[in-house]
Amino acid sequence: MKLALGPLLYYWPRQATLDFYANVADSAADIVYLGETVCSRRHELRLDDWLEVAGMLAAAGKEVLLSTQALIESESDLKTLRRIVAQRDFGVEANDMGAVRLLAEAGRQDWVAGPTLNVFNPITLELLRESGARRWVMAPEMSGEALGALQAGLPQALETEVFAWGRLPLAHSARCFTARHFNLQKDTCEFRCLGMSEGILLRTREGEPFLTLNGVQTQSARVYNLLGDLPAVRERAQVLRISPQGEHTAAVVDTFRAALDGRIDPAGALAASAQWMNEAPCNGFWHGRPGVEQYVAA
Repeated sequence: MKLALGPLLYYWPRQATLDFYANVADSAADIVYLGETVCSRRHELRLDDWLEVAGMLAAAGKEVLLSTQALIESESDLKTLRRIVAQRDFGVEANDMGAVRLLAEAGRQDWVAGPTLNVFNPITLELLRESGARRWVMAPEMSGEALGALQAGLPQALETEVFAWGRLPLAHSARCFTARHFNLQKDTCEFRCLGMSEGILLRTREGEPFLTLNGVQTQSARVYNLLGDLPAVRERAQVLRISPQGEHTAAVVDTFRAALDGRIDPAGALAASAQWMNEAPCNGFWHGRPGVEQYVAA
């Protein structure tokens, strides 16, 4: 089973980002997704920079894919999207249907259907396969049972990737809630999210962690963690996705690899991972329950 490092969802300073991926080259990750998927105003690294990082990681033996933006809002965004589709050195993760159309028209057969496509039925998944997708990333809110039913409805199997670690990406909006938090307009946001390693945590009136603001993206407060569910997950998927976080990402990847290789049991891996989470774990969605829950089967 392969481990994938998903695209960086936060806005880190340029050197911090480059240093992070230099370390990824020596990590146990098999697949690395690169590029800006959240906000087009984030320009610490531009496409040429991402391509340079991709070359470095490919030389280190990683499978590298360029991820497209989830919300295309301008001609500039479209220009970048077209350049990603036109290059042939690396595969592509399509995160909106415009990217799917361009990839299909280009005849590409090396792309991945990203989680923001929100695939919930076999007809849509078969359409993506016929358009050239070779792998798809399950929407994080889908349950393992629903995944099994969907896969059973496919005339030809696609490789499946499951989001297994990180704050859950719950929604995208044209409005920037981070800018709003600082009483700023989106177009004059002063790039306040730059340097926030994992967004802004929101709490309820009772002080309980509730959501995380990450620019135009809203995330969970809790950390989605499927380490304790690996036996069931590996029956349904061929790739596990780990979302980069501000610290300890390499340790998280190593723990998943150790658990997959049988060097540590799932329960032990889940317990060990507590030291690398800023908030409590959750796995409710996988079990068809409220996502905020941490469910342990009897």
